[in-house]
Amino acid sequence: MATILLVDNDPLQAFLRKSILERRFKDVQRVGDAAEALCLVEQPKFAGNLGLVISGQHRPGIGGPAFVAELHERLPQLPVLVLGSAREAAADYAGNCARFLARPVATEQMLAAAGQLMAQK
Repeated sequence: MATILLVDNDPLQAFLRKSILERRFKDVQRVGDAAEALCLVEQPKFAGNLGLVISGQHRPGIGGPAFVAELHERLPQLPVLVLGSAREAAADYAGNCARFLARPVATEQMLAAAGQLMAQK
């Protein structure tokens, strides 16, 4: 099964989300910011097994649509699930490989979206 990369700088939220995801998906890894995520994506072995990126809280530095665009520059077909704030525009993430869910996101909604995006890959 492919790896899910959770990008979230809030340790408590990240722990909770990772625990929830691990109930359904075998391999979930977490990084604290976009820079760490982009470094991992540059590693061919990691990138080859990557099935989904889930982006959580606002991150310092690159974030939001710019982060998703940078991921897609490197891996154009990589599905990305953005768990954003209601203030963000879902249209900023439009595309076949990106999906936006405004927080708060129900557990089942997040799991269903993750499963759908991974099935598309």
